Amino acid sequence: MDNKIRCSWCNGDTLYEKYHDEEWGVPVFDDQKLYEFLLLETFQAGLSWIIILRKRENFKQAFDHFDYRKIALYDEAKIQDLLNDAGIIRNQLKIRAAISNAIQFIAIQNEFGSFSNYIWEFTSGKVIDHHPQTRANVPATSPLSDAISKALKKRGFKFVGSTVIYAQMQATGMINDHVAECWTRKP
Repeated sequence: MDNKIRCSWCNGDTLYEKYHDEEWGVPVFDDQKLYEFLLLETFQAGLSWIIILRKRENFKQAFDHFDYRKIALYDEAKIQDLLNDAGIIRNQLKIRAAISNAIQFIAIQNEFGSFSNYIWEFTSGKVIDHHPQTRANVPATSPLSDAISKALKKRGFKFVGSTVIYAQMQATGMINDHVAECWTRKP
């Protein structure tokens, strides 16, 4: 027990605490990592994030280390392999969305130079800090996640509803929703 005060959602599970302490809310500008979180958040839709974290390594192996260039080329045989992989969430719509999203991800890179350039433009390259006092002050969506969701859907992305996008923004540090008493806020 390290006696650190954390956001309450992660307390009591060492994997969750490690994720909270080292990744959640840390700004991500690397396209590979941004795609990884997009893929994982897509599979998380309707499920608990801890389920995805526990299967993260399996997803990494099944999806070629989250290499979106390879994923964009997946064929029906690969889709069937994924549907038979007990180590991941075997949802055909989500698997197909991961492939479709990889294709759209590359299209955005081609248009904007990187996906990072595109997605961070929504916040003018800055972290939005809500300074929530408690977990109850943290929303599941926002007008910004609504706008990003709408923009991504218009470009052909799947499973990118506002709740998924808000979680993506939290995970990749576009939004800092660590509560006031969380040790990550302390100097």
